[in-house]
Amino acid sequence: MQTPRRINDPANSLAVVVAVVLSALLFLGQALFIVPAGKVAVVTTLGKVSGGSRLPGLNLKVPFIQSVYPFDVRTQVKPEEFATLTKDLQVIEATATVKYAVRPNEAGRIYRTIAGNDREIYPRIIQPSLLKALKSVFSQYELVTIATEWNDISALVERTVAEELDKFDYVEVRGLDLTGLQIAEEYRAAIEQKQIAEQQLLRAQTEVKIAEQEALRYDTLNRSLDDQVLYKLFLDKWDGQTEVVPALPGSNASTPPVIVGRRS
Repeated sequence: MQTPRRINDPANSLAVVVAVVLSALLFLGQALFIVPAGKVAVVTTLGKVSGGSRLPGLNLKVPFIQSVYPFDVRTQVKPEEFATLTKDLQVIEATATVKYAVRPNEAGRIYRTIAGNDREIYPRIIQPSLLKALKSVFSQYELVTIATEWNDISALVERTVAEELDKFDYVEVRGLDLTGLQIAEEYRAAIEQKQIAEQQLLRAQTEVKIAEQEALRYDTLNRSLDDQVLYKLFLDKWDGQTEVVPALPGSNASTPPVIVGRRS
């Protein structure tokens, strides 16, 4: 007859210990998670966002009940090719490169209301506001103005995009560049002619201002040259040897202004 295995058999005890250790490791692996640098994590409990954003480093969660969704908070660079109409109904094409970053403390609200991952942030948050700002700004200017004041308009677009996104407070705009402006060839010649005309007008205006300043300077000088001033100027320049003596200040108007004499 087979002898029954005793409950306190060492083999059974070892198996129990191994099972307990493996269960503990599995539980610990499910409870711990690491958030990499440059990211934050949103933790959900049974599908509902709980707590604030988890910062980079080692973090804890409840195994099998809580889930983790990472969000990148580093600066993202996204080029957007666009076409829009100007005030004079001309089509322009260009590229708007926007630089933005998710606000770390807003990751939970983004997950709850708009985007469940990083890939959805640009098309659902950035792109609509960017295209709206581009259309709004360029529709205020004629094509010639846009081409000649490109840098100023680029700065205006950046401010408009930032203001639009600040309404929702999800992301921070860190820069915007407009490049690759494309316009119809016939309008390039018109723009160049306008620039040449503006430069010629500016040069003419500058020359007029210089002439006016010179005339004012001479007029002021002429009005300030009375007898006493002339006499003082003469004395400042006189070498003491030349026999040229001006009339004294305050003398009769019929007296010659300059007396030329000879040494005896």
